[in-house]
Amino acid sequence: MTQRFFNPVATHFGPGSLAELPRITHGAKVVVVAFPEARALGLIEKMEQLLGDRLAYVIEDVHPNPDVAQLAKMYNRFWQQEDACDTVVALGGGSAIDTAKALIVGTRSGQFGELLQLLADGKPFSPNRFKKLIAIPTTAGTGSEVTPWATIWDAAKQKKYSLHLDCTWPEAAIVDPDLMLSLPAKITISTGLDALSHALESIWNINANPVSDAFAISAIHDIMACLPLLVRDLGNKTLRATMALAAMKAGLAFSNTKTALAHSISYEMTLRYGLPHGIACSFTLPLVLDMAWGETPDRDAALQKVFNADRKTAVERLRNFLHQLDVGTEFSDYGVSAPEALEMVQSAMLGARGKNFIGTKTIAALP
Repeated sequence: MTQRFFNPVATHFGPGSLAELPRITHGAKVVVVAFPEARALGLIEKMEQLLGDRLAYVIEDVHPNPDVAQLAKMYNRFWQQEDACDTVVALGGGSAIDTAKALIVGTRSGQFGELLQLLADGKPFSPNRFKKLIAIPTTAGTGSEVTPWATIWDAAKQKKYSLHLDCTWPEAAIVDPDLMLSLPAKITISTGLDALSHALESIWNINANPVSDAFAISAIHDIMACLPLLVRDLGNKTLRATMALAAMKAGLAFSNTKTALAHSISYEMTLRYGLPHGIACSFTLPLVLDMAWGETPDRDAALQKVFNADRKTAVERLRNFLHQLDVGTEFSDYGVSAPEALEMVQSAMLGARGKNFIGTKTIAALP
């Protein structure tokens, strides 16, 4: 059977690749969307030096898990100044890139409420206008620089929205490992585990294909070998480059498959318990691996390439890997009772991402 893999993002990878930004932006006027610490880290100054008077302004008050309460004002201001830029450069982790993806989608009214209603309706739509996007990740994990997906949160209503349109594919991605050298251990672990989850989720996925498998398997091998070493040697440029490439490969894998059950569970863990995304989507990986193994021969074959072991050994190896990074792998580690955990898993299997999971077993109890 013919299978299709598609990714339109022009990727620029390697130490020092940030210098490509002036050429990639083709003389356009640019707005930079960044995280609050970017200026203190000298990243805004780098943008100013690279872009000169083509830098219109900087949005630098992006916070983790972009919420509708913050996005509304930011979005409305952005479209009130529509003529200020042609291109948006997202500089940061997943939250900065997700925020930029939301900003570039222009509605008829230029009001965020209209965009939110379109997302709530859940029907395909074409934006009236949009800006080009260039994504520059400063963490090795999100993969958002090579995908069209963005998550928007509504903490007040305990809801999340998924944004993905043709225009939310970045036109280009610059993956420069030098930008990740200042990351502390906690964020290095969380984002690295997000990448691991992306890769595994693309394997136990009904949308998996040989190309996504190749990216995913390579990414998993690199992450499991590299991440524990990097946590003990945060300034190691070789290890940073390995993790940056692995995270991009994981992003390329799930850019075609979307995520699956572990991510579906993670959304509730973030909404209910405030668990950081990278931990929320990775602590259940051993559980989901155990559920996935044995479902289909071709997925078992892919998982065999990852772990070179039987099911029990693979699950234990993955669990030990997470424990090595001080990440608990039980719901109880995060204050979740057994009945609530069971309800969460059962509900997650019915969610949009849960339906991508190859497992069909009805969960009656958790191990």
